[in-house]
Amino acid sequence: MAVQVYWHAKSLQELTPHEWESLCDGCGKCCLHKLEDEDNGDVYYTRVACHYLDHQTCQCTDYSNRQQQVPDCVVLEPGSLDAIDWLPDTCAYRLRAAGMPLFDWHPLISGDPASVHRSGMSVSGKVVAEQDVAEEDYEDYIIRWI
Repeated sequence: MAVQVYWHAKSLQELTPHEWESLCDGCGKCCLHKLEDEDNGDVYYTRVACHYLDHQTCQCTDYSNRQQQVPDCVVLEPGSLDAIDWLPDTCAYRLRAAGMPLFDWHPLISGDPASVHRSGMSVSGKVVAEQDVAEEDYEDYIIRWI
């Protein structure tokens, strides 16, 4: 008999805070500045990272205080996922909300937190600091994920 893992056995609402946090693959894409096309609503990611994002580990350097430091930092919660349409297609929260499995490179599957970086799915080494880019130049830094 196969063992069911908690991220498949439970709904997102049933996860403990620790289980919820462990769904994050650590890609860092949430921490990139995004631009929205005013005409059609399309959202574009830029390579411009929040100044609290560690560019190598893709971890927030002040995670517990992030909302006080960056008031528009979005805190993902099970009830808010439907309203957040800019999450990347590879996001575990988005995948699980749709009933889809996690990718093989996800740390919960691979058992290795660095697998997201080795797979090329994180922003590690691909971003610039927001203090180095004028906000009016963000569109010059739009990135398209393959």
